[in-house]
Amino acid sequence: MKIKYLFASIVAASSLLSSLHASAAALRIGVVPGAYADSVQVAAQEAKKQGLDVDVVEFSDWTTPNVALANKDLDANYFQHQPFLDNVLKSQGFRLKSVGVGILANIGLYSTHIKQFSELKDGSKVAIASDPVNQGRGLLLLQKAGLIKLRDGVGVRGTVRDIVANPKHLEILELEGPQLARALGDVDLAQGYPHFIAAAKVLDPGAALLFSGKDDSHYAIRFVARDDNAGDPRLARFIRIYQTSPAVKAQIRKSYANNDKLYSLAWPQ
Repeated sequence: MKIKYLFASIVAASSLLSSLHASAAALRIGVVPGAYADSVQVAAQEAKKQGLDVDVVEFSDWTTPNVALANKDLDANYFQHQPFLDNVLKSQGFRLKSVGVGILANIGLYSTHIKQFSELKDGSKVAIASDPVNQGRGLLLLQKAGLIKLRDGVGVRGTVRDIVANPKHLEILELEGPQLARALGDVDLAQGYPHFIAAAKVLDPGAALLFSGKDDSHYAIRFVARDDNAGDPRLARFIRIYQTSPAVKAQIRKSYANNDKLYSLAWPQ
Protein backbone atom coordinates (compact mmCIF):
# COMPACT_ATOMS: atom_id res chain seq x y z
CA MET A 1 0.00 0.00 0.00
CA LYS A 2 2.85 2.41 0.84
CA ILE A 3 4.45 1.65 -2.54
CA LYS A 4 1.17 2.47 -4.24
CA TYR A 5 0.91 5.81 -2.45
CA LEU A 6 4.59 6.54 -3.11
CA PHE A 7 4.10 5.86 -6.83
CA ALA A 8 1.05 8.12 -6.90
CA SER A 9 3.01 10.88 -5.17
CA ILE A 10 5.86 10.57 -7.68
CA VAL A 11 3.40 10.78 -10.57
CA ALA A 12 1.71 13.82 -9.04
CA ALA A 13 5.05 15.54 -8.41
CA SER A 14 6.21 14.80 -11.95
CA SER A 15 2.99 16.20 -13.35
CA LEU A 16 3.37 19.33 -11.23
CA LEU A 17 6.97 19.83 -12.35
CA SER A 18 5.96 19.42 -15.98
CA SER A 19 3.20 21.94 -15.51
CA LEU A 20 5.56 24.42 -13.86
CA HIS A 21 8.11 23.92 -16.62
CA ALA A 22 5.48 24.58 -19.27
CA SER A 23 4.24 27.72 -17.55
CA ALA A 24 7.79 28.98 -17.03
CA ALA A 25 8.83 28.35 -20.65
CA ALA A 26 9.42 31.48 -22.68
CA LEU A 27 6.99 32.40 -25.42
CA ARG A 28 8.80 32.03 -28.77
CA ILE A 29 7.89 34.54 -31.50
CA GLY A 30 9.32 34.30 -35.02
CA VAL A 31 10.02 37.52 -36.95
CA VAL A 32 11.90 38.86 -39.98
CA PRO A 33 14.39 41.78 -39.79
CA GLY A 34 13.31 45.39 -39.73
CA ALA A 35 10.30 46.99 -38.10
CA TYR A 36 8.69 43.67 -37.20
CA ALA A 37 11.72 42.27 -35.38
CA ASP A 38 12.64 45.58 -33.76
CA SER A 39 9.15 46.29 -32.42
CA VAL A 40 8.68 42.74 -31.13
CA GLN A 41 12.06 42.95 -29.38
CA VAL A 42 10.90 46.09 -27.57
CA ALA A 43 7.60 44.40 -26.68
CA ALA A 44 9.58 41.44 -25.31
CA GLN A 45 11.54 43.81 -23.06
CA GLU A 46 8.30 45.37 -21.87
CA ALA A 47 6.80 41.91 -21.28
CA LYS A 48 9.79 40.83 -19.20
CA LYS A 49 9.20 43.78 -16.86
CA GLN A 50 5.71 42.34 -16.35
CA GLY A 51 6.93 38.80 -15.68
CA LEU A 52 6.40 37.34 -19.14
CA ASP A 53 9.48 35.85 -20.82
CA VAL A 54 9.58 36.07 -24.61
CA ASP A 55 12.26 34.75 -26.97
CA VAL A 56 12.39 36.52 -30.35
CA VAL A 57 13.62 34.29 -33.17
CA GLU A 58 14.70 36.04 -36.36
CA PHE A 59 14.44 34.50 -39.84
CA SER A 60 15.79 35.81 -43.15
CA ASP A 61 13.02 34.43 -45.37
CA TRP A 62 9.23 34.21 -45.54
CA THR A 63 8.97 30.41 -45.64
CA THR A 64 10.71 29.09 -42.53
CA PRO A 65 8.68 31.03 -39.91
CA ASN A 66 5.48 29.17 -40.84
CA VAL A 67 7.26 25.81 -41.06
CA ALA A 68 8.77 26.39 -37.61
CA LEU A 69 5.39 27.41 -36.20
CA ALA A 70 3.64 24.37 -37.68
CA ASN A 71 6.40 22.15 -36.22
CA LYS A 72 5.86 23.71 -32.77
CA ASP A 73 9.32 25.26 -32.68
CA LEU A 74 7.56 28.62 -32.27
CA ASP A 75 4.46 29.71 -30.40
CA ALA A 76 3.65 32.42 -32.94
CA ASN A 77 5.15 34.45 -35.73
CA TYR A 78 4.80 38.05 -36.87
CA PHE A 79 5.76 38.77 -40.46
CA GLN A 80 2.80 38.10 -42.80
CA HIS A 81 -0.49 39.67 -43.81
CA GLN A 82 -3.75 37.77 -44.23
CA PRO A 83 -3.54 37.20 -48.02
CA PHE A 84 -0.08 35.70 -47.57
CA LEU A 85 -1.33 33.47 -44.76
CA ASP A 86 -4.36 32.39 -46.80
CA ASN A 87 -2.07 31.32 -49.62
CA VAL A 88 0.15 29.36 -47.22
CA LEU A 89 -2.83 27.57 -45.69
CA LYS A 90 -4.09 26.62 -49.13
CA SER A 91 -0.74 25.44 -50.48
CA GLN A 92 0.79 23.86 -47.36
CA GLY A 93 -2.21 22.72 -45.36
CA PHE A 94 -0.85 24.14 -42.10
CA ARG A 95 -3.35 24.59 -39.27
CA LEU A 96 -2.53 28.23 -38.48
CA LYS A 97 -4.65 31.28 -37.76
CA SER A 98 -4.37 35.00 -37.18
CA VAL A 99 -4.66 35.99 -33.51
CA GLY A 100 -3.89 39.71 -33.68
CA VAL A 101 -3.05 42.60 -35.99
CA GLY A 102 -0.04 44.87 -36.07
CA ILE A 103 1.60 47.21 -38.58
CA LEU A 104 0.00 48.13 -41.90
CA ALA A 105 2.91 49.04 -44.17
CA ASN A 106 2.94 50.97 -47.39
CA ILE A 107 4.98 49.47 -50.24
CA GLY A 108 6.70 51.28 -53.07
CA LEU A 109 8.84 51.17 -56.19
CA TYR A 110 12.39 52.26 -55.37
CA SER A 111 15.53 52.99 -57.36
CA THR A 112 19.06 54.19 -56.70
CA HIS A 113 19.64 54.72 -60.44
CA ILE A 114 16.69 56.75 -61.74
CA LYS A 115 14.53 59.63 -60.54
CA GLN A 116 11.48 58.97 -62.71
CA PHE A 117 10.04 56.04 -64.63
CA SER A 118 10.69 57.67 -68.01
CA GLU A 119 14.41 57.20 -67.40
CA LEU A 120 14.10 53.40 -67.51
CA LYS A 121 15.82 52.08 -70.61
CA ASP A 122 14.72 49.21 -72.79
CA GLY A 123 15.56 45.93 -71.03
CA SER A 124 16.01 47.47 -67.58
CA LYS A 125 16.10 45.08 -64.62
CA VAL A 126 13.16 45.23 -62.23
CA ALA A 127 12.99 43.16 -59.02
CA ILE A 128 9.71 42.07 -57.45
CA ALA A 129 8.72 39.68 -54.65
CA SER A 130 8.80 36.00 -55.52
CA ASP A 131 5.90 34.86 -53.34
CA PRO A 132 2.49 34.72 -55.06
CA VAL A 133 0.67 37.35 -53.01
CA ASN A 134 3.32 40.05 -52.68
CA GLN A 135 4.34 39.54 -56.30
CA GLY A 136 0.81 40.49 -57.28
CA ARG A 137 1.07 43.71 -55.28
CA GLY A 138 4.37 44.56 -56.96
CA LEU A 139 2.99 43.91 -60.43
CA LEU A 140 -0.01 46.12 -59.71
CA LEU A 141 2.40 48.90 -58.77
CA LEU A 142 4.29 48.44 -62.04
CA GLN A 143 0.97 48.62 -63.86
CA LYS A 144 -0.02 51.72 -61.89
CA ALA A 145 3.28 53.28 -63.01
CA GLY A 146 2.39 52.54 -66.63
CA LEU A 147 5.30 50.15 -67.12
CA ILE A 148 3.34 46.93 -67.78
CA LYS A 149 -0.21 45.77 -68.34
CA LEU A 150 -1.69 42.74 -66.61
CA ARG A 151 -4.37 40.41 -67.86
CA ASP A 152 -7.79 41.77 -66.89
CA GLY A 153 -9.17 40.60 -63.57
CA VAL A 154 -6.05 39.08 -61.99
CA GLY A 155 -5.76 41.72 -59.25
CA VAL A 156 -3.33 40.93 -56.42
CA ARG A 157 -3.18 37.29 -57.55
CA GLY A 158 -1.28 38.26 -60.70
CA THR A 159 2.06 36.67 -61.58
CA VAL A 160 4.69 37.44 -64.20
CA ARG A 161 2.78 35.05 -66.49
CA ASP A 162 -0.14 37.49 -66.41
CA ILE A 163 1.85 40.33 -68.01
CA VAL A 164 0.25 40.97 -71.39
CA ALA A 165 2.17 44.13 -72.31
CA ASN A 166 5.75 45.11 -71.45
CA PRO A 167 6.66 47.94 -73.86
CA LYS A 168 10.10 48.58 -72.32
CA HIS A 169 10.93 44.84 -72.35
CA LEU A 170 11.69 45.00 -68.65
CA GLU A 171 13.59 42.03 -67.25
CA ILE A 172 11.50 40.98 -64.26
CA LEU A 173 13.55 39.33 -61.50
CA GLU A 174 11.79 37.44 -58.68
CA LEU A 175 13.44 37.67 -55.24
CA GLU A 176 12.52 36.86 -51.64
CA GLY A 177 10.81 39.91 -50.18
CA PRO A 178 13.42 40.62 -47.47
CA GLN A 179 16.19 40.59 -50.11
CA LEU A 180 14.65 43.25 -52.38
CA ALA A 181 16.13 46.23 -50.53
CA ARG A 182 19.66 44.87 -50.83
CA ALA A 183 19.19 44.22 -54.54
CA LEU A 184 18.72 47.91 -55.33
CA GLY A 185 22.35 48.34 -56.31
CA ASP A 186 22.07 45.56 -58.89
CA VAL A 187 18.73 46.43 -60.51
CA ASP A 188 17.22 49.56 -62.02
CA LEU A 189 13.96 49.40 -60.04
CA ALA A 190 12.62 47.26 -57.22
CA GLN A 191 9.45 46.68 -55.28
CA GLY A 192 10.29 47.69 -51.74
CA TYR A 193 9.05 47.70 -48.17
CA PRO A 194 9.93 50.90 -46.29
CA HIS A 195 11.11 49.12 -43.13
CA PHE A 196 13.47 46.88 -45.11
CA ILE A 197 14.72 49.94 -47.02
CA ALA A 198 15.32 51.76 -43.73
CA ALA A 199 17.08 48.76 -42.20
CA ALA A 200 19.34 48.31 -45.25
CA LYS A 201 20.19 52.06 -45.20
CA VAL A 202 20.39 52.17 -48.99
CA LEU A 203 18.22 55.27 -49.43
CA ASP A 204 15.45 57.29 -47.81
CA PRO A 205 12.45 54.95 -47.37
CA GLY A 206 10.19 57.88 -48.14
CA ALA A 207 11.82 58.35 -51.56
CA ALA A 208 9.86 55.74 -53.51
CA LEU A 209 8.94 56.76 -57.04
CA LEU A 210 5.44 55.44 -56.37
CA PHE A 211 3.61 54.16 -53.28
CA SER A 212 0.73 51.70 -53.08
CA GLY A 213 -1.22 53.55 -50.39
CA LYS A 214 -1.97 52.19 -46.92
CA ASP A 215 -5.75 52.05 -46.67
CA ASP A 216 -6.31 48.29 -46.97
CA SER A 217 -6.20 46.70 -43.50
CA HIS A 218 -6.26 43.29 -45.22
CA TYR A 219 -2.51 43.78 -45.64
CA ALA A 220 -1.81 44.49 -41.97
CA ILE A 221 0.87 42.23 -40.53
CA ARG A 222 -0.59 39.53 -38.29
CA PHE A 223 0.40 37.66 -35.19
CA VAL A 224 -0.16 34.06 -36.28
CA ALA A 225 -0.42 30.97 -34.06
CA ARG A 226 -1.45 27.34 -34.52
CA ASP A 227 -5.05 26.28 -34.12
CA ASP A 228 -4.03 24.30 -31.03
CA ASN A 229 -2.42 27.21 -29.17
CA ALA A 230 -4.33 30.22 -30.51
CA GLY A 231 -6.02 30.61 -27.12
CA ASP A 232 -2.76 30.67 -25.14
CA PRO A 233 -3.27 33.47 -22.55
CA ARG A 234 0.45 34.30 -22.67
CA LEU A 235 0.14 35.10 -26.35
CA ALA A 236 -2.95 37.25 -25.84
CA ARG A 237 -1.11 39.07 -23.07
CA PHE A 238 1.94 39.68 -25.27
CA ILE A 239 -0.17 41.02 -28.15
CA ARG A 240 -1.90 43.36 -25.70
CA ILE A 241 1.51 44.62 -24.53
CA TYR A 242 2.62 45.09 -28.15
CA GLN A 243 -0.47 47.10 -29.03
CA THR A 244 -0.53 49.31 -25.93
CA SER A 245 3.14 49.99 -25.20
CA PRO A 246 4.30 53.56 -25.98
CA ALA A 247 7.84 52.16 -26.34
CA VAL A 248 6.69 49.78 -29.07
CA LYS A 249 4.91 52.57 -30.95
CA ALA A 250 8.03 54.74 -30.68
CA GLN A 251 10.19 51.92 -32.07
CA ILE A 252 7.80 51.32 -34.99
CA ARG A 253 7.96 54.99 -35.92
CA LYS A 254 11.76 54.92 -35.67
CA SER A 255 11.89 51.82 -37.89
CA TYR A 256 9.93 53.74 -40.52
CA ALA A 257 12.40 56.64 -40.44
CA ASN A 258 9.95 58.72 -38.36
CA ASN A 259 7.79 59.06 -41.47
CA ASP A 260 4.11 58.57 -40.67
CA LYS A 261 3.29 58.27 -44.39
CA LEU A 262 4.99 54.88 -44.59
CA TYR A 263 2.81 52.92 -42.18
CA SER A 264 -0.20 52.90 -39.89
CA LEU A 265 -1.23 50.87 -36.83
CA ALA A 266 -4.03 48.51 -37.78
CA TRP A 267 -5.46 47.93 -34.32
CA PRO A 268 -8.04 50.28 -32.71
CA GLN A 269 -6.33 53.27 -31.15
